[in-house]
Amino acid sequence: MSDEEIDLDDLEKRMHGALTALKHDFASLRTGRASASMLDAVVVDAYGAAMPINQVATINVPEPRMVSVSVWDKGLVNAVDKAIRQSGLGLNPVVDGTTLRLPIPELNEERRIELTKLAGQYAEQSRIAVRNVRKDGMDQVKRAKDSMSEDDQKMWSDEIQELTDKAIKDIDKALDVKQAEIMQV
Repeated sequence: MSDEEIDLDDLEKRMHGALTALKHDFASLRTGRASASMLDAVVVDAYGAAMPINQVATINVPEPRMVSVSVWDKGLVNAVDKAIRQSGLGLNPVVDGTTLRLPIPELNEERRIELTKLAGQYAEQSRIAVRNVRKDGMDQVKRAKDSMSEDDQKMWSDEIQELTDKAIKDIDKALDVKQAEIMQV
């Protein structure tokens, strides 16, 4: 195995993927402000299949504390209403024809603390994913020990650790921003 087979770009891309997944998870956390992405996880039973809500309706944010869901097919209004109510987001849609209005209630302190803990759990899952990528990279270096010098092994190990440290720092920064957003009154 040669030095070129340790693909730092691939490792970095996989670590960045963990951060991207974390940001997607964070987008689904309700912070007291309306956001179209807060409905990303809602799945509607439509046409005999489970479909993401954005494939059966248009989601808009007309006001800072209101989300509007315009259902394309009148026959799916009740299914969309039911899916939102059962999503665990704590939202109660107001049905108006084919449009559902979702008033976003103010978060109480207890719920804010729960959400910051959940954000922390999401961040820890991302850190674990990054450390697993680091382990893969270090394993590649170990497998290549016969064909590379100790100095090269050390250099590759240091590079992989540097990528890991940067990815963990980015995850921690994203967590701090999200927790501050959640705790904002």
